[in-house]
Amino acid sequence: MNRCAYYLDMGLGKTFVGAEKLIRLHGENQRDLLICQKSKIDDWVDHFNEHYDIPTFNLTNVKGFNKFWESDNGIGIINYELAWRRKELIKLSDFTLMLDESSLIQNHKKAKQSKFVLSLNPENVILLSGTPVGGKYENLWSQLKLLGWNISEELYERQYVNWTLTDDDGSGIRHKIVDKDNPYKNVERLKYKMRKFGAVFMKTEECFELPEQRFQRINVPSSREYKLFMEHSYICIGENELVGDNTLSMVLYARQLCGHYNQEKLNAVRELLESTNDRVIIFYSFNAELEELKRICEHLNRSVSEINGHNKDLTAYNEDSSSVTLVQYQAGAKGLNLQKCNKILYFTLPLSSEDFEQSKKRIHRIGQNETCIYYLMICKNSIEEHILRTLEMRKDFTDELFT
Repeated sequence: MNRCAYYLDMGLGKTFVGAEKLIRLHGENQRDLLICQKSKIDDWVDHFNEHYDIPTFNLTNVKGFNKFWESDNGIGIINYELAWRRKELIKLSDFTLMLDESSLIQNHKKAKQSKFVLSLNPENVILLSGTPVGGKYENLWSQLKLLGWNISEELYERQYVNWTLTDDDGSGIRHKIVDKDNPYKNVERLKYKMRKFGAVFMKTEECFELPEQRFQRINVPSSREYKLFMEHSYICIGENELVGDNTLSMVLYARQLCGHYNQEKLNAVRELLESTNDRVIIFYSFNAELEELKRICEHLNRSVSEINGHNKDLTAYNEDSSSVTLVQYQAGAKGLNLQKCNKILYFTLPLSSEDFEQSKKRIHRIGQNETCIYYLMICKNSIEEHILRTLEMRKDFTDELFT
């Protein structure tokens, strides 16, 4: 089969499965293309260099890009955000396209990178993902098109998604959203059609018995500043003015007031780190949180690794059994193998259900022998309680803003 999707749960070896399939589809004098997250480019380059005798090119730099075009054989690797800017890739023909974390290609109208991928003309397609749609079938159409299912987006949504309109909030705008109580229809038929077009689904528990997962909620008092902001939609903290003049800014600043502006939560982090010398992973949302967390680690003389949009350094994580690894959701919720650690601390929560579910799997995967412990730091009587309830229902909190 020349078009397929491996929807394998985290830890089941999507890298090896995808690479093997690509090599089998790779023909003589053929240039293939692999698109992945930026943080995974070096991992993929190293994987092909270590296990296969085939030229591999990092297309994010000019030198690698030029060598790829000068060669008539090899695998070019590039990240989603940059791929659509490399217009020359449209010229590729008779090639295999592999998408790592294919859930990033959602409805094509919403992102330039999705439009670009759908404009390519590959002979073969390989899709890899542990969460193909993050539980949201309305975002699946683009992947189905790549697999060769020639169903229009309009017909797909009509057959499988129940849409509804929000009430007019006075602005004259009604948002089209998925029905909250009955979001999807014909789901078994959809799964049958996906399998027919090359989709393989596999859960970890079907293959391996992984350790128990335990979730421990750590309640933290909401600050006086949070309460004043929620009452007046405004507060000044030092030189920073927080103005909640619309729904999105209210959510943004409310989350920050539950994070790096909340000294009680910062103290709770310090106390938890003082209670263990084991490796700990901390997921965070904002750059200001990173700086506060690094100060705490420095004060406790704990070595630090960072995974974010500016830095990917796992040296301390790999070499120091008492290290703290600070991971920003968008940069590290997917794809990382962190099973040397069995403790995750959520300093603040993401708004994305997929990011939340993926983050848990960084430690709960093959090679983990210890019980996985997740510490959820939640400010009482705050927006964080609402976010947690929404994530536990496998929904994005951003969707709840329009209901």
